[in-house]
Amino acid sequence: MATFDFAASLKEVLDFQEKMLGGFKVLMDLDYKGSDMTPKQLVYEVDKVKLYHYLPRVENPSKTPTIIVYALVNKQYMMDLQRDKSVIMNLLDQGLDLYIIDWGYPEREDMYITLDDYINYYLDSCINEIMRRAGVPQVNVLGVCQGGTFSLIYTALHQEKVKNLVTMVTPAKFDIDEGLLIQWSKHMNVSKIVQAYGVVPGEFMNFGFNLLKPYQLMVDKYVNLIDNIDNPQVMENFMRMEKWIFDSPAQAGKAYEEFLVKLYQNNELAEGRLEIGGKQVSLKNIVCPLLNIYAEQDHLVPPAATIPINDLVGSEDKTLLAFPVGHIGMYVSSRSQREVAPSIAGWLNERS
Repeated sequence: MATFDFAASLKEVLDFQEKMLGGFKVLMDLDYKGSDMTPKQLVYEVDKVKLYHYLPRVENPSKTPTIIVYALVNKQYMMDLQRDKSVIMNLLDQGLDLYIIDWGYPEREDMYITLDDYINYYLDSCINEIMRRAGVPQVNVLGVCQGGTFSLIYTALHQEKVKNLVTMVTPAKFDIDEGLLIQWSKHMNVSKIVQAYGVVPGEFMNFGFNLLKPYQLMVDKYVNLIDNIDNPQVMENFMRMEKWIFDSPAQAGKAYEEFLVKLYQNNELAEGRLEIGGKQVSLKNIVCPLLNIYAEQDHLVPPAATIPINDLVGSEDKTLLAFPVGHIGMYVSSRSQREVAPSIAGWLNERS
């Protein structure tokens, strides 16, 4: 019969107590303000939308500027979350001339903003401003997640303004059986949600995203945190990520409804039936070089929603890249710094 080791158990309790006390001290002194710190200037704004230009980090940056088009559902500083894992800084160090859009925080008065407004007014105005500032006839467009879908639509409608197009973890084909988010969206009564809210709260969106992986996203990550609660660097990085996760803008009701119904539920973009601003959106109109990047372990945008982009566009110069990461790992993992950002910069520099 096994005997109870009182001394070992007491030591375990005391060690845990000491670790927790150390953790409380770490939490008291925690500084997690290091995200969105790469120097940039506000160069243009219209309504709540702001366009920033990052200060160059090399002597002779690319002559063709690159605009990063992020999703509406989270904030763009995910790409500049911490100094040692900043996609933005990495791209700047490799010679890109970078701009980024901050879509702002929609409020009640913004409930009638449409996809046409976002793409043919806000995005087009920002690109026109970049071309004016740089004195160039075209820009590179780097679209991320939903921002990649916007970038596909924009390029299909304004190909003459886009020199090169990069899409990262971008959904375009929605008639697939993969991805819980895509499956749920097909059965949502979106009009009822918009009628109830007008502007759909970020908390509503976050709750849905958490339900995709409830144990991992709502329980497991906090349980595992105990092992590192007295490690300042781990805790600072964790808190930066938590801040970003819960910094979720509300969604303009009309654009939210259009995006879910026309794309997620009806697959109009991939099938060539989408109309934006009275114009047909044909991805075959995209003839510029395309770099299409997807994450093999993506639970939000499954590869099956992204890979077909290469067949849907009319480009001859098109590259498909896969990385063994998840959706968020595409921006914040060590692999992102070693491989993803250099691949993007190298590809663009060759063509710019």
